Amino acid sequence: MEKKLLSIQKLCAWYDCKKPVLSDFSLELAEHEVVGLIGLNGAGKTTFLKVLSGVHEGFCAEQLVMDTHAVDFSDRAFQRQRYTVFAEDASFSYFTFREYLTYVCKVYGVAQPDISELVAGFHFGEYTDVLMKDLSMGNRKKVFLITAFALKPRLLLLDEPVNGLDFTSTEYLYQLMAGYREHGTLLFSSHILESITLTCDRVLVLEEGRIRESFSQGEIDAAGIREALVV
Repeated sequence: MEKKLLSIQKLCAWYDCKKPVLSDFSLELAEHEVVGLIGLNGAGKTTFLKVLSGVHEGFCAEQLVMDTHAVDFSDRAFQRQRYTVFAEDASFSYFTFREYLTYVCKVYGVAQPDISELVAGFHFGEYTDVLMKDLSMGNRKKVFLITAFALKPRLLLLDEPVNGLDFTSTEYLYQLMAGYREHGTLLFSSHILESITLTCDRVLVLEEGRIRESFSQGEIDAAGIREALVV
């Protein structure tokens, strides 16, 4: 592994403290890598991403370190280095895409980037000034994906990123995901093997709140991952 970006040791997360979703969960992410999380429903993928995103309060950990310093996922300094695209997101319904992007850039303290290539790649040009409440599920997803790849945060989190996308947009998204190591670290969850095999440097198989198996480059193939999931 290259230089560490984030180290998480012995994380537990729960909705009911008597029934932990994640237990003794440890993970290290390197700078400039693409890591996929895969597992059956209930394995803890989404809960883990919510913890990292600072929107799930029911957790504790022995150690959380970023760049050799202890970190709090709710700290503004950490949040400005991380952006999350959730599987479904109904927030900012009365914003247009352009209004939302302007708002996010102000929050993150960055200049508004050139989005023309991303808008074209996702075939989103005719929707940039439409209220998000009036967009289809797939086009709402594109709002957050375009924003994510325009921001280029050090840590990009995607939860089931291809859900709701058409074929052409999915293919374009795979290109963006596979190339993200040039900008930062990408961690995403998926139940679609294609998204894992086409983009990842590492694949982590989750089962009952723990990392059951790990695959690295050269080991990542659909048959091996499928076998790990069904054993």
